[in-house]
Amino acid sequence: MPQPRSIPAGRLGAALATLLCVAPACWWHRKPSAQGVVAAPAGEVALQVTNHNFLDVVVYVLHDGQRTRVGTVTGSSSQIFYFPVRLLGQGHEIQLYGDAIGSPDFARTERLTIQPGQYIEWTLESDLRRSSVGVY
Repeated sequence: MPQPRSIPAGRLGAALATLLCVAPACWWHRKPSAQGVVAAPAGEVALQVTNHNFLDVVVYVLHDGQRTRVGTVTGSSSQIFYFPVRLLGQGHEIQLYGDAIGSPDFARTERLTIQPGQYIEWTLESDLRRSSVGVY
């Protein structure tokens, strides 16, 4: 019967050190989804805007016959805004309006019924007329 061969301690240590250095490089990093990230402070509604357009877009909330500016999302980026629940009015209905800076193009959502605790994801496409919205 053949004798088992032992591996020298130096080689075993080097192999283990190499494995410990290389293993983290194989780890897959994944961005958390927006559904796990968005949490509005009390009394506010979260609005996440993803802008696939190359132009900056000014975002407004249309409510009760008024237009209230929420903020600006730069081209090819995402931004989370928070606006007060009072903008929902008694009917809890709003529309979102996006005005592209330096262009006559705009995006407008249909009427959205929002309840406190929900959040909105609005995706602005390169052709703003093809934008989409979701309420969660």
